[in-house]
Amino acid sequence: MAFVRRKGNSFYLVHNVRRGGKVRQLHLARLGARARITDDLVREVSKKHPFVELDWKALREQLNGQVDLANPNSPAVQKLVSSLRALNLELADIVPPLLRISESPVVARELLVQLRLLQSTIQVKLEQFGRGRGRFSDANPTSRAR
Repeated sequence: MAFVRRKGNSFYLVHNVRRGGKVRQLHLARLGARARITDDLVREVSKKHPFVELDWKALREQLNGQVDLANPNSPAVQKLVSSLRALNLELADIVPPLLRISESPVVARELLVQLRLLQSTIQVKLEQFGRGRGRFSDANPTSRAR
């Protein structure tokens, strides 16, 4: 049975195998600091370890259950809030004249594309949280003004 294991700051997909009467862990893949099972990972592991049968659905469910967003002191919440604060500070430092000064128009275009993508993602998430979902709708500052 394969499972996700945390070692240090990284997550790994491992599988226990019995060799010579001893159980050994077979490292199937390094999942990184944010454990995610993508379609690319499924293909890579299936190609690398064709004889290991994995329940990908159960593994994905296991990972989804690990993020404890209800606990404000959980490492996942702390890291998310910290990342959002850092991103806000980084974005505040970007001003349009810097983009015009950029020696590479490709860099300026890519930055604008990524900012628009971020804006879309944030809008979708704000709408998801704002649809009368209990506590989250109370946290939306626009819901109080109505």
